[in-house]
Amino acid sequence: MSSQSSMSRFVVKIILLAPLALSACSAGESQPAAGEAASFAQTMTVAELKKMPKIDAHAHVIGVEGGDEAAFFEVLKRHKIKWLTIATIGTNWDGMQKEIDTAVRLLPRHSGFLAWSTSFNLENWNEQDWLRQALKQIEDGFDRGAVAVKVWKEIGMVLKDPDSSYVMIDDPRFDPIFKLIETRNKTLIAHIGEPRSCWLPLEEMTDNDRAYFAGHPQYHAYLHPEIPGYWEQINARDRVLAAHPDLRVVGAHLGSLEWDVDSLARRLELYPNFAVDMGARICHLQVQDRRKVRDFIIKYQDRLLYGTDLLVDAYDKQYDLPALLSKMELTYDADYRYFATGQQITVPGGNGPFHGLALPREVLVKIFYENARRWFPGIGITDCS
Repeated sequence: MSSQSSMSRFVVKIILLAPLALSACSAGESQPAAGEAASFAQTMTVAELKKMPKIDAHAHVIGVEGGDEAAFFEVLKRHKIKWLTIATIGTNWDGMQKEIDTAVRLLPRHSGFLAWSTSFNLENWNEQDWLRQALKQIEDGFDRGAVAVKVWKEIGMVLKDPDSSYVMIDDPRFDPIFKLIETRNKTLIAHIGEPRSCWLPLEEMTDNDRAYFAGHPQYHAYLHPEIPGYWEQINARDRVLAAHPDLRVVGAHLGSLEWDVDSLARRLELYPNFAVDMGARICHLQVQDRRKVRDFIIKYQDRLLYGTDLLVDAYDKQYDLPALLSKMELTYDADYRYFATGQQITVPGGNGPFHGLALPREVLVKIFYENARRWFPGIGITDCS
């Protein structure tokens, strides 16, 4: 079958998916946002969006225990939001197993507010048996309820062969993994590359990127010229999309194309098997032209998934659950205002002031809920009881 035919078949699959019904906690009608075109009049208030079932398609529960568990899930219940917790960092297999064990332990009690994505070990990359073990780890994850498999930026930026060459995501040794994910009707979450700022000096970055790379110099590619360049990372990911047209791929962090919605739009046009989550990159949308971003989201409303990259980690020495819960509340409330209203907004981290997007109701329902359910079969509904 040709690549074009395969892509067309994938599009048909998506089109034929029946619209997903919202649960009884869906909000009623609201008035048009001031200043928006009549064709986009049916929007939501912040209160209505908060009451609507939602999925945060990019988050991390590394550890939460005891009384903290109840407090954490109470915030999710109050916001009617389910977390897709994503196990990551294959070169830290012990750490990843903690994430997986936490997800497996929590899922039976909180399936209405939690789903999870697995991954595989890369510490044994240069061992003969690594692929057999990786496939078994992925199968075990699926059997225990995982809806996706995550690959992280260590592929392309950290992982090396014995000759010290970097291993890229389009390396054919990963093909059996992609085939397994496709055969099991699961989804690949691909965090490949980093923000384009990663290849710039700190003083040329946005405030949000500067804070991260100042604290994580090991991933600041500007300091490590041996790391393959930004476009090498993007092009390797794009070759995977082209070579595996029936593999459903969600590009984490706006597909590492956060800086320019036009560049992202070109990939969404080329690869119908590709969608992206917004985890930790909404701030990059906010500094681009508002009208262009709004038009982009409306045009690609079926390919964009809401996400935050929020993290709860009881193993961290600086773990502070009250501070985390406060951050969750502030993040969600700011995002509701940005997407649902035309208000002038300033958000934590220095962005603003800027105006919200006042997106149409049907677009909000898709990016906050329906798209996650379409792109992650088996993720389930959000419990709104």
